[in-house]
Amino acid sequence: MSMQFPEGFKWGTAMCAHQVEGNNVLNDWWEFEHREDTPCVEPSLDACDFYHLYPEDIKLAKSLGFNTFRFSVEWSRIEPDEGYFSRAELNHYRRVLGCIKDEGMDTNVTFHHFSTPIFASRNGTFQDPLIVDRFAKYVEATSKVLGDLIDFAVTINEPNIVAVMGYRLGMFPPGVSDKDARLEATRNLIKAHSIGFELIKSANSRTKAGLALSMSDYQAAEGGEERLEKIRGIMEDVYLENVRNNDFIGVQTYSRTRIAKSGVHIRPELNVTEMGYEIYPEALGATIRRAHSMTGLPVLVTENGISPVDDDDEIRVSFISKAVETVYKAIAEGTPVLGYTYWSLLDNFEWVLGYRPHFGLVAVDRESFARKVKPSGYFLGEIATKNEI
Repeated sequence: MSMQFPEGFKWGTAMCAHQVEGNNVLNDWWEFEHREDTPCVEPSLDACDFYHLYPEDIKLAKSLGFNTFRFSVEWSRIEPDEGYFSRAELNHYRRVLGCIKDEGMDTNVTFHHFSTPIFASRNGTFQDPLIVDRFAKYVEATSKVLGDLIDFAVTINEPNIVAVMGYRLGMFPPGVSDKDARLEATRNLIKAHSIGFELIKSANSRTKAGLALSMSDYQAAEGGEERLEKIRGIMEDVYLENVRNNDFIGVQTYSRTRIAKSGVHIRPELNVTEMGYEIYPEALGATIRRAHSMTGLPVLVTENGISPVDDDDEIRVSFISKAVETVYKAIAEGTPVLGYTYWSLLDNFEWVLGYRPHFGLVAVDRESFARKVKPSGYFLGEIATKNEI
């Protein structure tokens, strides 16, 4: 059976500045990677050198059949010191956006994807109430220069992951493990998003703006219903309840999370990825439906992907096929879905796990930076080209 997607459906891939550009030395992640007590297995260093090789990667994405390109601009390049906005770096990102446009693809820009300038991270980053005003000034300055070239905008990537990993588990900067710190960070992340959304829309009312939220298909097991609702409230609902005036909600889903009475429960017999996620592509359909039902907004899948053990690309192809089918079924049931964005175009730096996990449709040689498309890249590209499964 052929599954035809709506006309104008957005097919694309995603990437993050710190994970692909290389040498972002002025942000908190670079600092975090180089601490003596860092949990990171290795530093990012040159990453994929996307900063210089972006024309090649953008042309590659277009050649595969994609019609939209998601990436992030690096705050610490644009504003390396408080109040100083680099016109040279803003012009660099105008060239990146212009290259995407020249290839006939829509642009999708993320303003904050985990990394924050060092000057803004001295007092706990998102624990510091000043972060909201600092983020607003950065978004305003950036939007004024780039806004006319931005089709879709994400204010903050996965604020729930920033809050939990950085302020509760200590695995992201600033490396804090404190319940109250997480609550403070959550409040400031929501405020920063709200103000950032308004500033992006003021710069270009045609830009569709929203938040990208990490979501899981939460499922109760062994009496875990009450615990599930509490966890989901912290991880999802507090954000979903504050974006209902946005243009879309970005859904980023990789698997399901089973919650038992004692906590998160992963059965040992399940197949898992390099990240320790259960291979469960059906989770995407569930989170799409929930995001729309909670917000009333159209859904844009801003991330979905897999890092199979040993980079087994047959598993990746199977995962993509099943995940995209769940998107189609959600649309067929009446859920408005704007597009599907795979994470990621390139094998890149995956934060504390370094370069071991491979999510990319394209392999990157760590020495030469040569790119090589995997069969999964051609597979998803064909779906995008035909706009059907």
